Amino acid sequence: MTTQVSAKAITHSDSQLAAIGTALLAGIFLLFIAGYAQATALHDAAHDQRHAMAFPCH
Repeated sequence: MTTQVSAKAITHSDSQLAAIGTALLAGIFLLFIAGYAQATALHDAAHDQRHAMAFPCH
C-alpha cells in the first residue's frame, strides 16, 4: 500500500501581499500608540467610541 502526497504551491498575488503588509503595519502602529498613550486618553477614546456606537456604558 502506497500513499501519494501532492504538493500545491501557495501563491499570493501582489494585492494580497499589499493587504497583509498594510494590516501588519496598522497593527504595529496601533500597538505602539496604545503602549505609549496615557491611560486616561485610552479610556476617553473608548468611552467616546461607545457613545458614538449608541452602546450604553453608564
